Amino acid sequence: DASLAEVNSFSPSVPISPSSMINQYKFEDEPELRDLFITVDDPESHITAIETFITYRVVTKTSRGEFDSSEYEVRRRYQDFLWLKSKLEEAHPTLIIPPLPEKFIMKGMVERFSDEFIETRRKALHKFLNRIADHPTLTFHEDFKVFLTAQAWELSSHKKQGPGLLSRVGQTVRAVASSVRGGVKNRPEVFTEMNDYMETFSQKINVLDKIAHRIYKEEREYFNEMKEYGPIHTLWSASEEDIADSLKGVASCIDKCCKATEKRMAGLSEHLLPVLHEYVLYTEILMGVSKRRDQIQGELDSKVDALANKKTEKDLFSEEIEKLEDKVECANNALKADWDRWKQNMQSDMRATFTHMAENNLRYYEE
Repeated sequence: DASLAEVNSFSPSVPISPSSMINQYKFEDEPELRDLFITVDDPESHITAIETFITYRVVTKTSRGEFDSSEYEVRRRYQDFLWLKSKLEEAHPTLIIPPLPEKFIMKGMVERFSDEFIETRRKALHKFLNRIADHPTLTFHEDFKVFLTAQAWELSSHKKQGPGLLSRVGQTVRAVASSVRGGVKNRPEVFTEMNDYMETFSQKINVLDKIAHRIYKEEREYFNEMKEYGPIHTLWSASEEDIADSLKGVASCIDKCCKATEKRMAGLSEHLLPVLHEYVLYTEILMGVSKRRDQIQGELDSKVDALANKKTEKDLFSEEIEKLEDKVECANNALKADWDRWKQNMQSDMRATFTHMAENNLRYYEE
């Protein structure tokens, strides 16, 4: 946050706009020089006898030594992104994995493969990969490297090496069973506070998301109505010679307002709605991470209780408890570090998003 002294220190000859102020502070938050750049573009439809699906081109440029080349180009479908997310969650259960766009269930195939839907998904997939690339731990995961570099047949072969369906089902059953047993007894205060924050954040971000969609819907209705009024005034001017110039002036004014409104709608749909929705999805991920941390804590608590009730096998239990204590400490440290990082990113994203929206509104009213 800027202090008044910092703001006033700007040269008075340079106009201070919200965006120029944002740019001043971006330098403080920027990480060290990046060595991995990823682009998701060029969606392509594929129609087979069994299914119709979209693939996206993923271009990677890097200067990292563990990569055999400095540039890669592969094609990936949505299911491949899902696989990557599940592998990262499996390997790092208490890290905050970025969200993927939902696999929307559409009424008809036309909507699902509309240009607007595909472009919205492409942007979300692009952000997903770049969030991982910017993460200090996830960026070096082997499956992420495979995802970026392997050809389709290589990726397919690599996927088959993962745990089988029964193994995954077993993990899910254990997780559910653990959560049903009851709350964690010895949860540190910091994680209770984290859960409280998540609940409040979830409520607020969902309200913001709904309000933003309502604003956009009302704006679109207003735009559609206004589009009809310009031509009406032009036609009217043809039959009213005395006020023809005034009516044409009103028609021209309405046309300018239409263009300004259209730009404002584009700003909402491109910069505000996607950011809010991404953080709506983040709330589910945060709850999942918290539950997985509690599950690890729960395993430790149950072993400690078992040790207290058993006179024999103390050495065996003590060894298991030591391992679980280490596991809990690793999980706690990982989540705490990632939590701080996530909050900083979220606050930076929100600040930039709402500043952009404010600037958009200023331009709109000026026009």
